[in-house]
Amino acid sequence: MESVFAIQFSRNDGTPKGRTDRGNELNYPMNPDYGCCSFHQPSQNLINAFKTDANGLPRFTDFNTSGDLVTAGDFLATTVDPRVDHTVAVVGHPFKYSPTFVFDNSWVRVPQVYGLNLSMKESVLPTDPSFQKTPPFMSSSKNWAVIRYADVLLWKAEALIELNRSADALPLINQIRQRAMNSTGRLKQASGAATSNYKIGLYPTAGFTQSYAREALRFERRMEFAMEGCRFFDLVRWGISAPYMNAYFAKEKNLRQYLSTATFTAGRDEYMPIPLNQINLSKGLYKQNHGW
Repeated sequence: MESVFAIQFSRNDGTPKGRTDRGNELNYPMNPDYGCCSFHQPSQNLINAFKTDANGLPRFTDFNTSGDLVTAGDFLATTVDPRVDHTVAVVGHPFKYSPTFVFDNSWVRVPQVYGLNLSMKESVLPTDPSFQKTPPFMSSSKNWAVIRYADVLLWKAEALIELNRSADALPLINQIRQRAMNSTGRLKQASGAATSNYKIGLYPTAGFTQSYAREALRFERRMEFAMEGCRFFDLVRWGISAPYMNAYFAKEKNLRQYLSTATFTAGRDEYMPIPLNQINLSKGLYKQNHGW
């Protein structure tokens, strides 16, 4: 993952339970090898965003209106960015690159409510030497990357685009895509066949205007850092969180009942409220965030 800065974890280090990644211990599948708790699940919108067009490029405008990627067959009938199978556990697909350890719908918490998928990035196989099971929870000594080299490249690309130097940003974005293109070696079923219908291409120089480059950059960050906790902060930073989130809720609420009344209020929901006791302790120094 080209780690630039990571939170370090360890096990078998002389402590009773190790200094493991306890923050992700509720995110493993609910199957006998793990036990609990399937709490980190991707949205259908995110999964659909991995669709690609005939040139292997993202489908910016219709990825979420052209049929959902749900079954293993859907991932063969539609071309997809291979990063989907590095990120999302799909029923019928190998879990964490193990063709004999196939993700099943019984591994998810209440699938009719929360969906059939699970994040894989923070997990390890139960046979991995970093894995530690402390019933009823799981953790590992796998480090958690806070800044990856891909982040550095895309930060630079974003700055170049905003400086209207899109031509200089293009090779940086394509460098990330080239690596994704070369990442399919372990994405195989037990038969040796590709798990999904992978097709990913590089952006051409023609038509790579500032507005198109900005859209490409933002989509690339979504694909590359999916389920790593960056997305909401990107949306706020770009000033598009309210229209984006409300458009997201408009469809996703039909798939996830718990989102049925969800809305995003511009100027308020970009930030959480400061706890009242902290405002009181500050003796007037802290001011409540707008709208709360």
